[in-house]
Amino acid sequence: MEKILIIGGAGYIGSHVARAFLDKGFSVTIFDNLSTGCTENIFPESLFIQGDILDYASLVEAMKKGFQGIVHLAAFKAAGESMIKPEKYSINNLCGTINILNAACETGIKNIVFSSSAAIFGNPVYVPIDEKHPTNPINYYGFTKLEIERILGWYDSLKGLKYAALRYFNAAGYDVAGRVRGLEKNPANLLPIVMEVAAGLKPGMSIYGDDYDTPDGTCIRDYIHVNDLADAHVSAFEYIASALVSVALNLGSENGISVKTMIDTARKITGRPINTAVAPRRAGDPAKLIASATHALSLLKWKARVSDAETLLSSTWNVYKGLCK
Repeated sequence: MEKILIIGGAGYIGSHVARAFLDKGFSVTIFDNLSTGCTENIFPESLFIQGDILDYASLVEAMKKGFQGIVHLAAFKAAGESMIKPEKYSINNLCGTINILNAACETGIKNIVFSSSAAIFGNPVYVPIDEKHPTNPINYYGFTKLEIERILGWYDSLKGLKYAALRYFNAAGYDVAGRVRGLEKNPANLLPIVMEVAAGLKPGMSIYGDDYDTPDGTCIRDYIHVNDLADAHVSAFEYIASALVSVALNLGSENGISVKTMIDTARKITGRPINTAVAPRRAGDPAKLIASATHALSLLKWKARVSDAETLLSSTWNVYKGLCK
């Protein structure tokens, strides 16, 4: 049985990735400091090591257990915060990742799947965004992800460490089978905010701009269900481990959903009022972001299967509806 170490595997995306590897018959070990993850999301079939990526010795000790590969999902990800606290993102995202790579080299691990981001591209020059799109991040978070991809390239050429850098667009939804129940801590993305309003945890929400050059005036984004995302991690690991090559791939549904469509669909699915108010546009928000996932289909035979608005929202409401006030 192949063994995989999932760093950040107690988090929102990480727990779904862990579930996907378990479903494929892998032996899974979770390494997490629980700063944003939760023990509720750690499956009993997996092993758990509470540790921090800034503690190099604990990483080395964890990696001595004969893993065929690593999945790295332990970065801070709040774009706005990264512009205020770049030192926090430098230490965790950059220094922490270098610790992971050095520990992997020290213990002979040859494969790593890295959670990158569409934030490396910045404002779109064209859509859909493919892997050849210029990289020009507009926030420090995106810069750290792009810098890590560059470091991975050097570790591949110098140390033979093969990697898959997976550029997510908008991760959303919850496990369609209901096996992941732990909520994100302090979520800032659209779907959790919509659900909090629907559940009565918040009185209302803002729509940031309704005068964009889109059919209904609100921003369009490419949402990818975490189950689809998790499947891509497994496929990416299997690909680099067998082909012995590194890859960088964009992951998205290739279908844009507007903010207004998402809110209207949420009202239908939840049967609850969702109060909204139009607010000024946020700086740096492009009208439309859609991924091209053609390369992932070609290499991994992967495509999004459950990333439609109804599944995204119904799977999320399945978790949030128990919080209704």
